[in-house]
Amino acid sequence: MIGHGVMRGGGGGRLNRLSQYQNEQPTRKADLKTMRRVAASFKPYRNEVGIVLAAIVLVGALGIVNPYMLKFAISIGFARQNFRLLALFVGVMIATPIITGLIGIGQTWLNTRIGQSVMRDLRNQLYGHLQRMPLKFFTDTRTGEIQSRLSNDIGGVQSVVTDTATSVVSNVTVALSTIIGMIFLDWRLTLLSLGLLPLFLWMTYRIGNVRRAISKDTQISLAELSAMVEETLSVSGVLLTKTFGRQKQEIERFGKENQKLVGLQIRQQMIGRWFMMLISTFFSITPALVYLLLGYLAFGPGHHTSPQDTGELVGTLVAFTTLQSRLFFPIGQLLSVQVEIQGALALFERVYEYLDMPHEIADRPGALTLSPATVRGEVAMDHVTFRYRPDIERPALDDISFDVQPGQLTALVGPSGAGKTTITYLVPRLYDVNGGAVTIDGHDVRDVTLESLGEVIGVVTQETYLFHTTIRENLRYAKPDANDEDLERAAQAAAIHERIMELPEKYDTVVGERGYKLSGGEKQRIAIARVILKDPRILILDEATSALDTHSERLIQAALERLMENRTTIAIAHRLSTILAADQILVVDGGRIVERGTHAELLERDGLYARLYREQFRDASDVEEEALAGLS
Repeated sequence: MIGHGVMRGGGGGRLNRLSQYQNEQPTRKADLKTMRRVAASFKPYRNEVGIVLAAIVLVGALGIVNPYMLKFAISIGFARQNFRLLALFVGVMIATPIITGLIGIGQTWLNTRIGQSVMRDLRNQLYGHLQRMPLKFFTDTRTGEIQSRLSNDIGGVQSVVTDTATSVVSNVTVALSTIIGMIFLDWRLTLLSLGLLPLFLWMTYRIGNVRRAISKDTQISLAELSAMVEETLSVSGVLLTKTFGRQKQEIERFGKENQKLVGLQIRQQMIGRWFMMLISTFFSITPALVYLLLGYLAFGPGHHTSPQDTGELVGTLVAFTTLQSRLFFPIGQLLSVQVEIQGALALFERVYEYLDMPHEIADRPGALTLSPATVRGEVAMDHVTFRYRPDIERPALDDISFDVQPGQLTALVGPSGAGKTTITYLVPRLYDVNGGAVTIDGHDVRDVTLESLGEVIGVVTQETYLFHTTIRENLRYAKPDANDEDLERAAQAAAIHERIMELPEKYDTVVGERGYKLSGGEKQRIAIARVILKDPRILILDEATSALDTHSERLIQAALERLMENRTTIAIAHRLSTILAADQILVVDGGRIVERGTHAELLERDGLYARLYREQFRDASDVEEEALAGLS
């Protein structure tokens, strides 16, 4: 019923898509490049790989011993009634599988260790690469898509890395040694057994290409499903769907994508199954043909075998069919594994697609390391121009210039979308300017190491983010070696210590995903305490007190005033108290600084700032005063 539903929902499109798959021929050059990169992942473990390969070859060579011992036992031991030689042959037949089994155990352990180490390295490499990607990458890419690359795609290639490589070598060794053994027994029977193998290999390659394309679409569907789950089943997503009454629509959207994934996975599993059935049937009937051919050669029309050669004939027949049965499994595995490798190549390409993305923001050779102890904290922008995308004609920032001296508080004011947050992004080099320069103590931030920039700059963002762990661990994210006294001092400065002590687990309280167990004001005060604990030379406060009640804001404002001494502070604020304390106010509109000065100077100028003050700040102040009067 499921399959019927899939075809009914878009059979014509899927048939066209299948035709496209069949016409899609991946270039050999691209495949070889991917395979070389995969092989390079094993380079650190080349000694262990050499031991595994040697063990595989030894096991493969030992595999042809018993069929020959069986031949000798029949043609010599029984035919000549030589019990001593028969006992010797039987002893070898008993010892060989014991030795092979012991070698196999060691090989499996070492092979698994190598494979898991390679997978660990690949995950670490991808995660580290993504950590160094610019902020633009994460604003353009859904979190679920990134998670899918790290989990689904790498998980999909895990079996290839851990098992398939050695499986190929093992099966090739077994197949080659078996074929050589069969040729020595009888080349005519060998030719009969392997006559259709070239055709099977060609058909397998064609099927592998189709499987590869479907595997790629399957991973895309998995990524879409992961992104959907991450977006709609997070706390924010569930809150949004419930408040807008969109649960039914989201369930239907998930169901459609899930059904699409089911269809792709069914087709992925069924690709080539008829072909594999044909191969299995051929291998199953080949022994009967071998009996017929050998009988014809021995005593068919025009042929005759003397009775004394009967023992040799029976021994050859038993040994050959034993080797033949040993050959079927590795050849079948090699044919099917080629299909699996083609599918895995699609997953490797998705992983390498991320690894090949350039780090647009990276340390220059010989970049300067700023020391928090020596940084004065002077921040300046010199004719800065910035675009989020090069194809956008209007820049987000246009010819921005200002200078902030150590110990000064600079407030950024302006309508929504004016470019205030963009200015704060350029100081810690979350983005690089397109023109002009951003400097700290006269050093262009592009000439400074990113790690040292992170040490001297502290940011409280508009969207407070807390990890799903304890308050203690969230605070220590800023200073891992901080003791309990340091945490409490920072919390007291942010006016959150008393509230923390009221919680059942105090500092060991788990805040929940993104801190949703806390109120907005509590989350923001913990975020501020985290920055206070970091003790940076430069502070960037983006709506840092927007979610606080008036009482908490006043407490924090006093703490921030002490914290801002001898430090540069750039604050985006919609609260009058922050603006009044500023040494200079930069009024931003349309990506340009249209006014600058103190609160009194800008009011006297009666420009954009004065209008914003009358429309927003003064009204907000009146509302706050009325609310306090109502409470009293």
